[in-house]
Amino acid sequence: MKKMLIAAVALAALAGCGPFWVNPYITVHESRLNWVEIHYYRLDKDPIYRKSVRLSGDGFVELKKGTSELISNDFAKHSERDGWEDIKTQRVHVDPAHINDIFQNLVNHGLLDTEKNFKKAKEPRKDRVLGVKATINNLAYTQQDNIFEVDPDLAEHLLDVVREFDNPTL
Repeated sequence: MKKMLIAAVALAALAGCGPFWVNPYITVHESRLNWVEIHYYRLDKDPIYRKSVRLSGDGFVELKKGTSELISNDFAKHSERDGWEDIKTQRVHVDPAHINDIFQNLVNHGLLDTEKNFKKAKEPRKDRVLGVKATINNLAYTQQDNIFEVDPDLAEHLLDVVREFDNPTL
């Protein structure tokens, strides 16, 4: 029995499965290696309006917005399309402690919780799309599905972060 258990754990490790005992609700430590990238799209507008916010643990925040594909894809190659040049970029430095508080708030609302992956709403959201990628305390997270469908509570908190850095009062 003990040999079978050891073999199962070894097989899971070799297959690339992460340990199930990792708690996704962690205490976030300040680190320059922590980052979160949020992509928000309004699909009810033509052309599609995009916003992207990247937060780094060192306090660097970059906001991109407009209709250009370059907002969500730095390697976009359709330069002949309308709206290619419609991109506004804003870079600011904020207190790293504030960024850490944002990271902790997102973690507390389930950012790193992989239990909710692949649990989508029955009816897809067609007007807004929100995607997120993050690395916090060496735990990586990527959600391919629309966060509005998977976890509406987390989606609203992510949208609040986008709103916080969109036209901030400095």
